[in-house]
Amino acid sequence: MLSYQQALDYIYSFVDQEKLHPEKYEHPRFDLSNMHTLLSMMGDPHRQLKAVHVAGTKGKGSTCAMIDSVLRAAGYSVGLFTQPHLHTFRERIQINGQLIEEEHVVDLVERLQPCIERLPEPSTFEIMTAMAFQHFADQAVDLAVIETGLGGRLDTTNVIQPMVAVITSISYDHTYILGDTLEEIAGEKAGIIKEGRPVVCAPQKPEAEQVIVETSQRRRSSLILLGREWTWERTASDLTGQSMTVQCHIPGHNGLMPGGVAEEFRVPFLGSYQVTNAVTALATLDQLYRQGIPLTLEDVDQGLRSSRWPGRLEILNQSPLLVMDGAHNVDSVQRLMAALREDLSFRRLIVVAGFSADKDIAGMMRELASHADELILTQSIHPRAAQPAELAKQAPKSGAKIRTADDVPSALWQALDLATDQDLVCVTGSLFVVAEARAAWLDYRRIAFPRDPLP
Repeated sequence: MLSYQQALDYIYSFVDQEKLHPEKYEHPRFDLSNMHTLLSMMGDPHRQLKAVHVAGTKGKGSTCAMIDSVLRAAGYSVGLFTQPHLHTFRERIQINGQLIEEEHVVDLVERLQPCIERLPEPSTFEIMTAMAFQHFADQAVDLAVIETGLGGRLDTTNVIQPMVAVITSISYDHTYILGDTLEEIAGEKAGIIKEGRPVVCAPQKPEAEQVIVETSQRRRSSLILLGREWTWERTASDLTGQSMTVQCHIPGHNGLMPGGVAEEFRVPFLGSYQVTNAVTALATLDQLYRQGIPLTLEDVDQGLRSSRWPGRLEILNQSPLLVMDGAHNVDSVQRLMAALREDLSFRRLIVVAGFSADKDIAGMMRELASHADELILTQSIHPRAAQPAELAKQAPKSGAKIRTADDVPSALWQALDLATDQDLVCVTGSLFVVAEARAAWLDYRRIAFPRDPLP
């Protein structure tokens, strides 16, 4: 029998696209043939699942978390598959908010091994996706919430026939794979839209929206556009979250919310974009309701209030303010900087940042340097991480004072040493940087304040 670590080593022994540099995608095998073959050998566990399928550049993880939380509040058994993880592989596959047990990881790997070894060039993503589908089928979940890993059309998860497809905000990311224009990227994301199945779409830039509209028409899928069929207004915010009023404007609507009636909800997240993600989740839940999944507005209220998604505009300390957010493209950095100024009060902004080498580093550095007072550049232990010196070369000559640190914990302690009680320390960039900083902070808190509750 394998140990848990041996099982992980086996999973990661195959092609792992999370760890590859862009130049290594020269001859990719991006198709779904392996997934279909693998799942067929396993008895097609994905066909047993009632699923929600979520794609997008930003907000898909938060949206998945909110959908999952509401469905659990309504009493359903819910599988959640997301990627990447912050601290442990087990975060990727959850049922009812509980991480997959180590023994289940081992069991799934041992069961899948004979099938995997019959595949040509299997990938880590294919194995993880198959494990999630099999685990959810084994545990007979009522519903599964599935997040794409990369793109949509050729993502390993795109073998399911979901009850609802969801497309969150689209912006530039992974352009070396998905395309250099928003139209191309939107075309890949829209690949999750299935024939005759409804699709919920967050507000998009016109060129991306047009692609989604045309794809929905071709596939005869009803399209729910946020900002048109659903509108909202943020009504209040504080350090614990924000409130919003929401209305549905679909003519003759017989869904979860009566048409034209405003309802108020609250989420424990900051940033106006999280309100958009919450409404995206609500419109998705409405579509499930219309397909026979009983839900109440009380379920929605309770589920949204209790939802959780670590590492995304997460406040870990209040004096000084310590915020962590995995903003890893220009659009998400812009949103983060706007949210900090809009939702939080502070004197100076001290930013710790590190990025993967394949990102638009110059664009993100311009945004950070124009807002921060101090900018500490660092790198995670991930093989795709750009070196701090390389980041510094792409920083503007004017703006924030630039410092470097060899590793993430050192950068975090340097930032906290510079901060007064009136300042804000923000750790951002790749989720790998956020994960290392978060782990260092939580380890410190456990030692220094053993009786205090942790996030």
